[in-house]
Amino acid sequence: MEKKDISVILSTKQGTLTDVSNTTTSNVQTEDKIYFNKSSTPSPERVEKIHKKDLSTIKKLYAVNVILDPKTAYPKLILSKDRKQVKHSGSWKDVPNNPERFDSSACVLGKDGFSCGKIYYEVEVGEKTEWDLGVARESIERKGKITVCPENGFWCIWLRNGGEYVANEYCPVPLSLKDKPQKVGMFVDYEEGLVSFYNVGTKNLIYSFTGQSFTEKIFPFFSPCNKRGDVNTKPLIIY
Repeated sequence: MEKKDISVILSTKQGTLTDVSNTTTSNVQTEDKIYFNKSSTPSPERVEKIHKKDLSTIKKLYAVNVILDPKTAYPKLILSKDRKQVKHSGSWKDVPNNPERFDSSACVLGKDGFSCGKIYYEVEVGEKTEWDLGVARESIERKGKITVCPENGFWCIWLRNGGEYVANEYCPVPLSLKDKPQKVGMFVDYEEGLVSFYNVGTKNLIYSFTGQSFTEKIFPFFSPCNKRGDVNTKPLIIY
């Protein structure tokens, strides 16, 4: 499947592609009506089936080619030559302390941001024990300690200690996942203020930030987190 560049997404007129987020809502409402005679809410199995169907549609319509921006990379991070992988090196590199660069947190942004439309991309997390994934607005703080939450311009989920998944709302939301994702899919609808995360292997929805207000360009956000000896050494890989 050919992927679009984010720059192409920016030039695409709104309304020429199917609004998948609205389709999802419509499908859930339809399922609700069908199931209403038995219960006031749709069954988890029905909702899961809807999400699985819509993830395939989202991927087909909105997959984009995301590469990393070395100018934003924390000095201890190593990027692959094709800029599709990032891992923690454990040692400080001599790089310019330019304004775009994170200087205290193991983070890096995607090269291209966007301010309209819908995008989808996937990141292989494999057996890593810690990582952060999401999107961030262009004006985020990059120097010193950062707090990842929507109020500070970050819409992310993370993994800690090998099994603790959290959605980084202002008050962090613990996530109970039935299956550990090996690959995470991210769908962003700029106009709808929607950021959704999926377990690609099972096609299940992990979490959604809804009703957000994006007023500036936003960028894919990645953190492979620190490596601890021989633990958490693998890279994040973008697909």
